[in-house]
Amino acid sequence: MSAAARPGIVELHARSLELAAEVVDAVRPERLDLPTPCAGWTLRRLLAHVVGQQQGFAAAARGAGPDLALWADAPIGEGLPGEDPAGAFRRTAVELTAAFREAAAADRRVWLPELLTTAPIPLDRAVGFHLLDTLVHAWDVAAALGTGAGVGAAVEREEALIAALVAVAEAVPDTPEARAPGRAFGPGLPPGEGEAAGVGAGRFERVLAMLGRDPAWPGPGSGPGQG
Repeated sequence: MSAAARPGIVELHARSLELAAEVVDAVRPERLDLPTPCAGWTLRRLLAHVVGQQQGFAAAARGAGPDLALWADAPIGEGLPGEDPAGAFRRTAVELTAAFREAAAADRRVWLPELLTTAPIPLDRAVGFHLLDTLVHAWDVAAALGTGAGVGAAVEREEALIAALVAVAEAVPDTPEARAPGRAFGPGLPPGEGEAAGVGAGRFERVLAMLGRDPAWPGPGSGPGQG
């Protein structure tokens, strides 16, 4: 059985969605206009992106080709994620988990057009990318709500999950092209900036710093990351 068909990363991804859903459960409609660590994005904009990405990855796992339209942000309103952000997140998370499990059983390669890939990639890589997105965006949501530290602590309590997260984060290129404006992550914060750069902190905080997010956001001098 190939690496793509092994269930480990798929089930770790399912766990990441469970942790993220617990965070999104705390979002109420009156809080959707709060700022987030993603530059210029409110919680409403961030959740529209997250739900849209879950729909896009599910379509890819079911065999969709390189159609960027499938990755569009979810429309605001119509229950996605306007008045029921938690419901929209959980519904699309269930659909995505099922799609990844089906793809793993079929040993299917998937298209990820947002990454500008020119051919389908192994499923385990795609699942890893979305695991990273899920946990980082869970922190973005929690940070906007003032509870960011709880996400890192929850992930670090699960050794297999934090190990998978670190492995994927370390594989993200930190080049001007990969970290340009509009890409998923900003330039990594340089070492030597103390706790603000995740130095001396836990592995989750170091992942945030690697991906251009200040673990101390919204503290003094905190800068926004990418979306």
